[in-house]
Amino acid sequence: MIGSYATTTFKEPWYSQIILPSFNPPSWVFAPVWSTLYFLMSFAIWKVWIKSFETKLLKIYFIHLFFNSTWSVVFFGFHLIGIALVNLVIILIFIIILMKEYFSLDKISFYLMIPYFAWSSYALILNSSIFLLN
Repeated sequence: MIGSYATTTFKEPWYSQIILPSFNPPSWVFAPVWSTLYFLMSFAIWKVWIKSFETKLLKIYFIHLFFNSTWSVVFFGFHLIGIALVNLVIILIFIIILMKEYFSLDKISFYLMIPYFAWSSYALILNSSIFLLN
């Protein structure tokens, strides 16, 4: 909700005025993609939680969500494209840590994270391109 608020409140007119790469998706793509990804990552941590009751992993998951939600605030709210890029690297590191742990605890949870990892990797390329273009 924090990320969504920052995006809807502070995105325009700034976002329309910056240079975007040719492979930037249309705005309507983001809501269904993120809704799906949040469902998948929530289901993944739930499966691991009911199987292992691993509190350390749950803490990592929530720290990761903090960075995930602050990306929109940093990028759209403060217009700090470079810091948002660093934030994305941190998010990807957390995704890799979570996936590594999931792989040993619940293979389905691991596979559920692949779309999130792929989208976040794409977001890193997109954010990098926006940073370089502006």
